Amino acid sequence: MQMPTTAQLRTAIEVLNKLAERINEHAAHSVMQLPDSRLGDDYAGKIESRTIERISGIENVSAQLKNWRDELLEQQKQSISHHV
Repeated sequence: MQMPTTAQLRTAIEVLNKLAERINEHAAHSVMQLPDSRLGDDYAGKIESRTIERISGIENVSAQLKNWRDELLEQQKQSISHHV
């Protein structure tokens, strides 16, 4: 497996952040479209719960990518310091 570059990881992190924003905006729009009723309130709760779950998963992956990027940056620094 070829290792990604730190730039590729940074791009992936940015894409995930944009995806989380899009999911949040879509959920907010969906909730606003619901009728003001018991059923609408129940459905809004389900939308909000699912949105939190999805964004949490995205944030988890993003954090893992940030850690990987940091590890690669540290390896690059060590490699440069050994060559100097």
